[in-house]
Amino acid sequence: MATIMERLRDASNAHDPAGMAALFAQDYDSAQPVHPGRAFVGAAQVLANWTEVFDAVPDFVSELIASSTDGDTEWAEWRWLGTHSDGSPFAMRGVTVFLVRDGSIAAGRLYMEPVDDSGGDVAAEIEGTFRSGAH
Repeated sequence: MATIMERLRDASNAHDPAGMAALFAQDYDSAQPVHPGRAFVGAAQVLANWTEVFDAVPDFVSELIASSTDGDTEWAEWRWLGTHSDGSPFAMRGVTVFLVRDGSIAAGRLYMEPVDDSGGDVAAEIEGTFRSGAH
């Protein structure tokens, strides 16, 4: 039987927002710790979010790079690719940490970010982040 992360990948690759939302508890609690204002509660918002994603990125592809289960916690590394409806490239990578209860995703912490191909190196990032407090 497929893991819940594999079912999530398969539903996203089928562009099935209802199928994705069905994997989440009705009172799903979503957090994005790096972007706290993006937190929400409810599978209805999962449905709304992914409906918008598939409209905006019609060729969306989800790659499950790796996943692991520790009790009721499932960790996954993702690569999301595609093309925005305006023709510009879409790419995100990151990690999700989900709490699974009774076969549904009950809570999640998402660390997904757009891929930055701007060419900045690690030394410049360290300088900008820790010296100037710019980030």
